[in-house]
Amino acid sequence: MKIGILGTGEVGRALAPAFEARGHAVAIGTRDPDLPRSAKPRLRAVLDAHPALLLVTFAEAAAEADVVVNALPGPLCVDLLGSLADDIGGSVLMDVSSPFDGKADGAVLSPVNTDSLGEQIQRALPRARVVKTLNTMAAALMPDPALAGSADQTVFISGDHGDAKQVVGLLLHDLGWRDIIDLGPIASARAPEMLLRMWIDLYKALGTDRFGFKIVRTAS
Repeated sequence: MKIGILGTGEVGRALAPAFEARGHAVAIGTRDPDLPRSAKPRLRAVLDAHPALLLVTFAEAAAEADVVVNALPGPLCVDLLGSLADDIGGSVLMDVSSPFDGKADGAVLSPVNTDSLGEQIQRALPRARVVKTLNTMAAALMPDPALAGSADQTVFISGDHGDAKQVVGLLLHDLGWRDIIDLGPIASARAPEMLLRMWIDLYKALGTDRFGFKIVRTAS
């Protein structure tokens, strides 16, 4: 599968080599792919270790992909993704971003309660098939849930398109996720996005980001 990852931050750098290692063709989208690699040493280390990864513009990464991964910062992504609407088209868009309000002091979430970042992205890209997932754990755990000490954790998906959720579910399975709960339409992304406040408090309490959430069920 061709995967275009938008963003070169911690999340993009974690997911790109993981998907490439599982046989997918991966392009990383950035504003300026011609920027000297010395300007981004962490990205350079990933590209040097995984020479099959391509570094291209946002538009190129989106246009060539079967699945577009939104790994952009929450406050920036809606407008930028909207500008890529023609490049993204009707592709599956796997949204792993977090709704942190970059204008506020501290870890304030926006939007909350009556809207979600996932919904805003779907409205900005009406032809795309947006699936919210992987936003309830640290970036390092997204491609490797076992880093938390056990791979037996829960990951959530939300989206309006069943076929897109099936594709994203297969990609999550590739990464080692086995307990995948479909919460329903894209409006259900509100709950896992708001769970980030709990994640932050747990991080402070535990002193580590190597943890995940698990939904325990009674035996049927």
